[in-house]
Amino acid sequence: MQKVDIAIVGGGIVGLSLASALTQTELSVAVINDGNITRTVAEQMELRVSAINQSHIDAFNTVGVWQHVPADRRCEFTRMHVWDKDSFGEISFDCNDTHRPALGSIIENQVFINGLAEYLQTQSQVHIVNAKISKVLAGQQETMLMLDNDEDFACKLLVGADGANSFVRKQCQFPMTFHDYGQLALVANVRTQQSHGFTARQVFTPTGPLALLPTFDEHVCSIVWSQDTENAEQLLQLNKADFSNQLTAASDSALGLLQVEGDIAHFPLIMQCARTWARDGAVIIGDAAHTIHPLAGQGANLGIEDAFSLAKTIETLQRTGKDYSRLRYLRPFERERKTQATKMIAAMSGFQSLFSGNDPIKKFIRGTGLVMTDRLSFIKQQWMAEASSF
Repeated sequence: MQKVDIAIVGGGIVGLSLASALTQTELSVAVINDGNITRTVAEQMELRVSAINQSHIDAFNTVGVWQHVPADRRCEFTRMHVWDKDSFGEISFDCNDTHRPALGSIIENQVFINGLAEYLQTQSQVHIVNAKISKVLAGQQETMLMLDNDEDFACKLLVGADGANSFVRKQCQFPMTFHDYGQLALVANVRTQQSHGFTARQVFTPTGPLALLPTFDEHVCSIVWSQDTENAEQLLQLNKADFSNQLTAASDSALGLLQVEGDIAHFPLIMQCARTWARDGAVIIGDAAHTIHPLAGQGANLGIEDAFSLAKTIETLQRTGKDYSRLRYLRPFERERKTQATKMIAAMSGFQSLFSGNDPIKKFIRGTGLVMTDRLSFIKQQWMAEASSF
C-alpha cells in the first residue's frame, strides 16, 4: 500500500496541470492514467490541438513547465480575426492591444502532455502510474484505490481529471446536466495556399462555425469545423478533394485554396456540466466536470483554470491548517468554478444560437454587434481580458 496526499486520475492536460501546480507545495502526488501518458509524436502534426492563453503560459513559465515544451512544435499567435459569412460583420484582435508578445499558443495536445510529464518526472514528490483503477474504497479519512497492476494507493484527496466519461465522477455519483448541440466537430490539418500569418481565424457559417488555427508550419492550419449533424455527415462522405473544396468555400478563401492532409476525425458536440463537483475526499475538474462548445476554443483553458484554482485552494487550506479533503472547505472552490463554467456554457450556447442560420434579423444583429465591438476599443479590451483570464 502506497500512501499519497493527492491522487489525480487522468494524465491529460488538466490532470498534469494540477500536478505541476502542486509541485509548489510539499504534498505528495500520484497521477494515475489508464495507459501510457507520453508517446513519441510523428513529424506530421497531431490532429488534436489546444489554444493556451497567454496568462496560463505565464503561469507554466513560472512553475518551469513551458521550458519542456519544444518551441518548434508550438505556434504563438499574435492576431485573431472573426467574421460572419455572407455578412458585413467582422472583428479583429491584436496582441499589441494587450501589451503582450502574443495572444496565446496553439500546441498539439500530445506535445503539451509530453512536456508536462517531462517536467513532472523531475519532481520527486510526483509519482506517475500507468494503470487502470479496478476498485475505489472510500473511507472517512482516506480513499483506497486498487489498480489492475496489483498496486494499491491510499490518498487523502481523490481528484477526477479523467475526461467527459469520468470514472471518478461516476464512482462519486455526481449528477450531470446534458444538452446535445446537434452538431459534429470535424477536425483535420489543412495545407494553406497562403501563410496563416500567425493569425487565428474563425468564420461563422449558417450551419456552424469554422476555426482555422495556425500551427508551427506557416502553411498548415488545424481546423475545427462544427457543423449541424446532417450537413457534417454529408461532408464526411466526400473524398478529400471535394471536402477541401467545400472547406475553401466555407472559409471565404481567406487563406487561398485549402487541402486536407491526413485523416479527418469527428466527434459529437454535447454540453455537460456536473451539478456536484465535490464531496468529502473527492473532487472533479476539467472535462470530468464540464464540456462546452469549441467555438471559442476555451475548453482547455477552462480546465487548466480549474486545476490552478484547485491547487491554490489546497495550498491555502494546507498553509492555514485546514483539511483540504473536506467538502466544507472545498465548497468555495466548487462555487467559483461552477459559476465560471456555467457562464462560459451560457455564452457559448448564446453565440451558437445567434450565429446559426440565415435569418436576416439575426444576421443584422450579429453583424452590427461585431462591427460596433470592433470599433469600441474599450469593449474589445474587456473581451480580451475576459478571454485571457480563463
